[in-house]
Amino acid sequence: MSNMSITEHRPDYEGSRLGMWIFLFTEMLLFAGLFLLYSVFRTRYSPEFHTSSVELSRTAGTVNTIILLTSSLTMALSISVIKSGRRGMSLLFQSLTVSLGILFLVNKYFEWGAKLWHGIYPNSPELLQRGKGKTMFYGLYYLMTGLHGLHVLAGVILLTIMFIMTVNNRINREQYVRLENSGLYWHLVDVVWVYLFPVFYLIN
Repeated sequence: MSNMSITEHRPDYEGSRLGMWIFLFTEMLLFAGLFLLYSVFRTRYSPEFHTSSVELSRTAGTVNTIILLTSSLTMALSISVIKSGRRGMSLLFQSLTVSLGILFLVNKYFEWGAKLWHGIYPNSPELLQRGKGKTMFYGLYYLMTGLHGLHVLAGVILLTIMFIMTVNNRINREQYVRLENSGLYWHLVDVVWVYLFPVFYLIN
């Protein structure tokens, strides 16, 4: 009976991981298309993209990069310790990951707010008079960082659900695939930002 139980559960575990990898692949295709679009317009409006990049806050971008890289570490630790049965430690690391995700969004809110306050947003009169190159840069900036921000928000909600499930012991030493899949999603969010940061904030 024990062997039969293991055989029955293993396909669900592998199928769940496969499903998550397929989903992540579609997400990567989405962002890859946007990065390709960015590359086309950056080649066409290189001087304008450079001057627009200088106007962004590299400090805010750097802080958010550190926040997300740290959250990747806490996410990985939360999965590692749950596998060894340390549910309390996993809950601690999960809560830190969620907190860091929220901190990222708060920092991004203030960064966006500063630009909006100065009238720099898609199709604003202030931006339109600066020329097509700058308009394209900020259009892509809001589109790509905004889409990424929505993914961070979705990740925060997902990890909050995982936290509740861990509290209720629905995620434990034997059943942790949901947390592991959530971690894969969170790592994708982090990787996307690692690419967004240099293409918008560090243009040479």
